[in-house]
Amino acid sequence: MARTINEIQNGMLMAIASNEVLALQLTSTSKAAIFRLFVFIVASAIWLLEMLFDNHNKEVQDIIKRDKAHRPSWYKTKALSFQYGFALISDTDEYNNTGHTEEEILNSKVIKYAAVTSSGGQLSIKIATETAGILSPIAPEVKSAFEAYILEIADCGVKYLVVNHLPDILLLNLKIFINPLVLDSTGMSILNGNYPVQDAINEYMKELPFDGELVLAHLIDKLQKAEGVVIPHLINAESQSIDINTNVYNDAQPINVKTIPESGYFTIPNFDNISYVV
Repeated sequence: MARTINEIQNGMLMAIASNEVLALQLTSTSKAAIFRLFVFIVASAIWLLEMLFDNHNKEVQDIIKRDKAHRPSWYKTKALSFQYGFALISDTDEYNNTGHTEEEILNSKVIKYAAVTSSGGQLSIKIATETAGILSPIAPEVKSAFEAYILEIADCGVKYLVVNHLPDILLLNLKIFINPLVLDSTGMSILNGNYPVQDAINEYMKELPFDGELVLAHLIDKLQKAEGVVIPHLINAESQSIDINTNVYNDAQPINVKTIPESGYFTIPNFDNISYVV
């Protein structure tokens, strides 16, 4: 770990003070003394070099962790590296980007979110893209290309399932006790005209990592901090996931304490089941 400039500088000054020859000549205590300025310059250069070493070490460790084969993290990296419309170099897991601009390469990387977990001897590869800034599944033709890509690069014998579903639906039934001086009966801020409870819920959902665990207690903590909220009371929370065979949403299932969305992410269709009381 890189030392601070002061630590390096103090070490050099101590070395000067302990040297019989230098200690007799370099006696000034002024910060503007030439030898002290040189010490500062050299200490700054050493600090910068140590910082570069630290960054290089972190980059190497990240590459080793991310690219180590046979681990879920490796498959996640490869999922995010998928380039729609590009061909792999023969017998490799790398693309041939010769002759293509950086913009073309960036636009071809349509998988914006990925999560890979292992359960029961099978990998679950959850993926999603963005449409107008909103998480969404990739198109069927893109999924076909992605599955061909995974088949090409996956280790022999590895079982996997590509999950490219519509978002799970989050249904919240809340009773919000409010400060009537701040919020009206619809939950709108009297001063600003926004809806702090809805804003807090949306903010929590944005903070939730892809394939992250939704924790009801954490959501309530978020609501507790919203403007005008006195007591946020969760009456009920449910979620609906897509049936992969029918592409129809399953019946709503209760959420007890926490849950991870089957698709990797949630959508909230409306806030109709939020009531505001004094």
